[in-house]
Amino acid sequence: MRFYKNQHQFYIGIDLHARTMYICVINNIGETVFHKNMECSRDNLELVTNTFGKDIVVGVECIFTWYWVADFCAEQGIDFALGHAYYMKSIHGGKTKSDKIDSEKIANLLRGGMFPIAYAYPKAKRAVRDLLRRRLFFVRQRAELSVHLQNTNHQYNINEPLTSSRMRSEVYRNTIPQKFNDPATLKMVNADLEMFQAYHDIITKLEFQIEDSMEVQDPVSYSIINSVPGLGFILSLTILYEIDNIHRFSDVGKFISYCRLVKCSHESAGKKEKGGHNKIGNVHLKWAFSEGAVLFLRNNERGQRWHDKLVQRYGKAKAMSIIAQKLGRTVYYMLKRKEAFNPDKFYGDRKIENKDSGGEHLA
Repeated sequence: MRFYKNQHQFYIGIDLHARTMYICVINNIGETVFHKNMECSRDNLELVTNTFGKDIVVGVECIFTWYWVADFCAEQGIDFALGHAYYMKSIHGGKTKSDKIDSEKIANLLRGGMFPIAYAYPKAKRAVRDLLRRRLFFVRQRAELSVHLQNTNHQYNINEPLTSSRMRSEVYRNTIPQKFNDPATLKMVNADLEMFQAYHDIITKLEFQIEDSMEVQDPVSYSIINSVPGLGFILSLTILYEIDNIHRFSDVGKFISYCRLVKCSHESAGKKEKGGHNKIGNVHLKWAFSEGAVLFLRNNERGQRWHDKLVQRYGKAKAMSIIAQKLGRTVYYMLKRKEAFNPDKFYGDRKIENKDSGGEHLA
């Protein structure tokens, strides 16, 4: 957890919503000098910030509406702090809650150096990152339809696996309704297939557009990530844009923790306890490295032998988690050192440890 520590003459805390924002301004001795609920607009925000000069900082909670505030502050040369939503709740949670109270607490957290900051992703790359995230959402929706069709097959004792390669074939998909006679079941299957086709067309179109026309802003880092076996175009691009700048992580432990590849240790009075908070971090990087671990083993005899040893020692689930974590560590050091993937280095350290993070492998 990192905190905003810079000192200013005025601290502006905003409880931000889609249509309204409650703004609280306090000075450096803790006096409230402005406190008002306003409509969300650049004009209103500019009116407030211009009143208190340039020695100010604006703080908002990390919810989906923060983009325009960050862009406004960048254009005006105003310091901006994005608050980590979960950590802020843990710090200033109280019995009574309102927009007025929340905005004042945000301002006071800024002044007291106790404002937990999240990473304010730069404007130049946000659109590409959001497009890749939306593509992933469509992929998951398509997968849910495929699973439902497979479950329907099992209900009627049709033992024909609907593999991803089969489902990508329109010719094969057209044969699926022929297996069902009941009119209602047939309508349900056809509805699933029509939705599957729609998602498939959108995903295919997006992937072609991304591959053909998208300008990779950091081609060197992309090539480094793409050199890892199993990390194709989409996975490499997802990892690249979710990380943004590898140097914002001071060590590999912080990086793999951010990727949700380790469990956090919880200790009190010398006793270790089972702790939560394992979902704090970047879910998209967690998915990318977990997916990459599966693809890494495909047509990889050396990797398969290593995987089999891990399975014998830890079991299947934990073995895949160890491989995903090793990929995460490898990508971190590759980007730091500007080196392509080296299989001898990757397999050279067979003993997987967590000394950097103080955590355990995710099972």
